[in-house]
Amino acid sequence: MQISILLMKQILELFLMIFMGYVIVKTGLLKDEDSKVLSTLVLYLIVPCVILNAFQVDYTPEKVSGLELACIASLLLLFILLPVVNLIGKVLKLNEVETMSIYYSNSGNLIVPLVAFMLGDKWVFYACVFMGLQTIFFWTHCKKVLSHEKGFNLKKIFFNINIITIIIAITLFFAKIRLPEIITGTLSSVGAMIGPASMFVIGMLIGGMDLKKVLTNKKAYFISFMRLIVIPLIALLILKVSGLVGWNKEGEEILFLTDLFHGSPFNAVVSLMRDHEFHHITGINIPLAVEVMMGRYADKSAEEICRGIMEAAPDTVKYVNDLFDDEEEEE
Repeated sequence: MQISILLMKQILELFLMIFMGYVIVKTGLLKDEDSKVLSTLVLYLIVPCVILNAFQVDYTPEKVSGLELACIASLLLLFILLPVVNLIGKVLKLNEVETMSIYYSNSGNLIVPLVAFMLGDKWVFYACVFMGLQTIFFWTHCKKVLSHEKGFNLKKIFFNINIITIIIAITLFFAKIRLPEIITGTLSSVGAMIGPASMFVIGMLIGGMDLKKVLTNKKAYFISFMRLIVIPLIALLILKVSGLVGWNKEGEEILFLTDLFHGSPFNAVVSLMRDHEFHHITGINIPLAVEVMMGRYADKSAEEICRGIMEAAPDTVKYVNDLFDDEEEEE
């Protein structure tokens, strides 16, 4: 419930930002074509900063597993939804532009701003996988359908600013290269502008439109309904049936907190660790328990929370999973 309220609050904030961009055009302070400058800044400066900063994280098996899951899920959706959307287009007698509008989302310009603003940089890390794969689909499949050209323009794919940034970011991640703090601080500061700047662009573009003509276009409502409601529901169904959520260790995590090393609660939890997978920290007090809860609401993984607690109180806290790993190596 709390997550739903938080998301609704952030969605309302985004709409208010869009309204601000709309008002600044309608009052004559700026023209709708002035949005091109801001759009260029977002696409070529702010979004790359967000992507690079999102990949400046510790290299962990959980992160790699998450990337693998994101890649598999993205490919699964792209390949399964394609014939589904084509069938919908034929049955409803939609033209090529309408059919492609249902299949392709505006991931190139909007996915990073929306994910970064609503869910945080952690999820930009995974969203970039879908964005990269859909960009390839867009400049191959979509371009072929709409232009009826046979060949592919590889420059449009691999010289796309998002693709270039993702390749650099992934390379830094797998090479375990951390940029200097002054650079990551700059990336974070510039990236923080992504929500307002992107929404201002949308508002300014809407301000230059004939809203009466747009709002009376019945076909636009139908295409929007299919793109924003029907296709996401089908995608959720595909992910649910495929069971992909269970592939990621971060999908469902359990973290046990015990107060005393070798106390009765500690021994009871340890007895379960040989047959079940979960995280276990011992030596916890009330301030550290509060820090664990703060980490949970910051959407950190269980292992990230454990490592953070270990750094906060290295002399009193033990990450029991590490003790188990050491014991197995000795055996």
